Amino acid sequence: MSKNMYRNVRFILLLIKLKLSRMMVFRFSFFGAFFADGTLFLVQLLTFSTIYGHVDSIGGWDRGQMILFVGTFSLINALNMLIYFFGVIGIPDKIKRGDLDQYLTKPINPLLRLTFESVNPGSFLLVVMSVLIIGYGVSVSGIEVSAGLALAYTGLVLLMTLLWYDMEVILRTIPFLVISANGIEQLEGHLIDLNFKVPGVLYNGVLKVLFYFIMPYGVMSTVPTQLLSGVVTAPGLVQALCVVVVFTVFTLWFWRFGLRRYKSASS
Repeated sequence: MSKNMYRNVRFILLLIKLKLSRMMVFRFSFFGAFFADGTLFLVQLLTFSTIYGHVDSIGGWDRGQMILFVGTFSLINALNMLIYFFGVIGIPDKIKRGDLDQYLTKPINPLLRLTFESVNPGSFLLVVMSVLIIGYGVSVSGIEVSAGLALAYTGLVLLMTLLWYDMEVILRTIPFLVISANGIEQLEGHLIDLNFKVPGVLYNGVLKVLFYFIMPYGVMSTVPTQLLSGVVTAPGLVQALCVVVVFTVFTLWFWRFGLRRYKSASS
């Protein structure tokens, strides 16, 4: 591990420690996060139970695969909420108010700090519940999960969580260039809601191009589900990995591009 990477890891761990310390000072906030996220999960679960409770097949996917799809999307969303969501979501307001100045004057990567300064331990409950759904889906589908398959699935879920992070940062970097991006954030919510209910295998033509390559929310849960259920193709898997790489590279470039156009509060 290089000296710079070691310093970054120590900084991330310090941010997490400080966040946990602040939350434990106000214990209601700490345990309230568990309650709020657990309630959200139950609402989502009831929604999917209503939609898919009497459906045997959707787009060639059986009930077990749909359960895996729901669990996978829920897990990616839970990791998003646990790790970086509450840090990244505040970027537009910091740009608008000029609060980003305090991040740029510190000897640490500003995006790194923004990403990890607001971890949400309450979302760990969502992670556990999502894993239980995935386990139930595996049982319904009769899948024999080997150590290799579990490791590959876990790695792919983490990559899709990174892809979701890329999309969040890209959309919240746009305010560097425009006055307001409220409409873009509302669009993001609608797209996530749609792709949380509809597996990517149902998309064809323009919709597949849109949700696989331009706004790749359709890839995030679909491909890990295909991998776990044994129906993923080698070209499909390579394609998904390439999407993650391209969007991650673009995210880092676009963030630096936006920073160069940032008008600080003191300017």
